[in-house]
Amino acid sequence: MIECRNLIKTYISGDVRTDALKGVSFKINKGEFVSIIGPSGSGKSTLMHILGALDNPTSGEYFLDGHEVSKLDDDELSDLRRNKIGFVFQAFNLLPRTTVLRNVMLPLLYSGMTMEERNKRAKECLRYAGMEESKFMNLSNQLSGGQMQRVAIARSLINNPSIILADEPTGNLDTKTSKIIMDAFRELNRKGHTIILITHEMDVADCANRIIQIRDGLVERDAPNKPNDHVI
Repeated sequence: MIECRNLIKTYISGDVRTDALKGVSFKINKGEFVSIIGPSGSGKSTLMHILGALDNPTSGEYFLDGHEVSKLDDDELSDLRRNKIGFVFQAFNLLPRTTVLRNVMLPLLYSGMTMEERNKRAKECLRYAGMEESKFMNLSNQLSGGQMQRVAIARSLINNPSIILADEPTGNLDTKTSKIIMDAFRELNRKGHTIILITHEMDVADCANRIIQIRDGLVERDAPNKPNDHVI
């Protein structure tokens, strides 16, 4: 599903050159649950932006479902992000004075679906993400952190993407709520979704079936992992 070949990303600001990625290569197969872990400044956020088709490498190749992403035009990139990748962020990125249901429906605004179809699909995704039905008409700013993250997960599923890319999804949550959210990702993976989790926390990374460790712009370790369901 995903193949990275010798990815290099260099940022230049004036006379300052920063090599964020220095030659990263790996493959991720359909249905895997992979954690990409590294400390601040390791290059994992840069890698996440490339995997999410939000940025291109300076050199190297990134293939998603057989397509070299850097060769796609803007419309093709938009279609890829909309239909192939579901994003879940640390900050949730919900509209605060909008209902849970409408937050999840928003990506379908220009889909050509009727309001009834969008409503039905959003409710399906919310149930799938484990959100209690009594909260569907609440404003998102009336929810707990864990509930907001469930809404964000539901929104990421709305276009039935093949990949869920989660960037520090437990970063704003307490330990108990983090476990609930990681259980939700495990369940999504069991149902066939490919999960790529970006984190700096080893106990979160340890929930995945494979860990790719990034340090100083290079892959330091890439190994299968026996998930520890009791870490968080």
